Amino acid sequence: TYPSTFRKLAGCTLFITGASRGIGKAIALKAAKDGANIVIAAKTAEPHPKLPGTIYTAAEEIEAAGGKALPCVVNVREEEQIISAVEKAVKTFGGIDILVNNASAISLTGTLETATKKVNLMMDVNVRGTYLTSKACLPHLRKSKNPHILNLSPPMNMNPMWFKNHCAYTISKYGMSMCVLGMAEEFRGEVAVNALWPKTAIHTAAMDMLGGAGIEKQCRKTDILADAAYCILTKPKSFTGNFIIDEVLLREEGVKDFDVYAIAPGHPLIPDFFLDVEIDTTAMKQKGYELKDKKTESAPAKPSGPVAETFRVIQGAMTEENVRSTQGVFQFELSGDDGGTWYIDLKNKGGSTGFGKPPGTADVVMSMSSADFVKMFTGKLKPTMAFMSGKLRIKGNMALAMKLEKLLTQLNSKL
Repeated sequence: TYPSTFRKLAGCTLFITGASRGIGKAIALKAAKDGANIVIAAKTAEPHPKLPGTIYTAAEEIEAAGGKALPCVVNVREEEQIISAVEKAVKTFGGIDILVNNASAISLTGTLETATKKVNLMMDVNVRGTYLTSKACLPHLRKSKNPHILNLSPPMNMNPMWFKNHCAYTISKYGMSMCVLGMAEEFRGEVAVNALWPKTAIHTAAMDMLGGAGIEKQCRKTDILADAAYCILTKPKSFTGNFIIDEVLLREEGVKDFDVYAIAPGHPLIPDFFLDVEIDTTAMKQKGYELKDKKTESAPAKPSGPVAETFRVIQGAMTEENVRSTQGVFQFELSGDDGGTWYIDLKNKGGSTGFGKPPGTADVVMSMSSADFVKMFTGKLKPTMAFMSGKLRIKGNMALAMKLEKLLTQLNSKL
């Protein structure tokens, strides 16, 4: 352990919702290394069949890391449970210095597909839970020397793309961000209130459920958020009202090596929701120029838009090497103009494309609009981005779907 002068959160009490696993637990462990007190306010007391960890296993890990833990059963939908955990925290540790609103519910479904039960869950946990937990902690936070509230929520991006595929989820996450806007102003000078959001997808149990097997290679570890949160929570309370992106903050703090946070260094990372891809300027720009230059050399005419033309170009660009390295049959279910069923066979003989069902069984079935399909094949829409924002649905072998993505980047020069 460090000498206590460097342990900035030593003796501080953190109240963290949803701290039994994932991002909440990672933030707890980082603070525990300083010798902080952690109130684990989460609802898993009994082991869950599908999800790792309970408030008690998290408590053991926190104590082992050097912190003091207080596990409390808290479903943030129940105000009494929040209030009683706050009272217990104050009784046990003498106060609360930091609140991390991390508990969250997600359903990436359209308006007609989202059951009312799910709408209620997202609004109750994300917006109302964050609001009521903040309300219960604030009287105690105001007495602290350097109090902070940190919400795990995104910068508000009013691009309709972030609403149209999962309106209820977006409203609920932006509700958490609005708590930051309002409370930062309301308690300016007394309590710092900020939001933190990851630049890329983070590997948690929730991400496994959303993305399916193989998704973790395209994610970062929870450590990146723990490091960014630590950085925010050790700043003075005058640092308030900010919407922070983990990587952006850590770069400003002098971190250069982001491979340490990757599950599979060198693997392409999925950008997280609500962040338009423009944020990473340098890397993106360089890529963009390379592609553009190649395009002008080898493609005198752009595809005339329609899907058929795109498939014709793909057929012409296919090589035996592509077939050998991919070994998959892809079926596309396209809606809208030019829609219907199409396929790309990168398994048999020299490979083929065509209209209708593939010869043999498809390994991967991708459903999307024909307009988005053309965008995807001309490099204007990243497949992972399309997938994360719900424009692309993938059934079947996820690893093969990722192989197709790699191939697309090679083919883009020809399209």
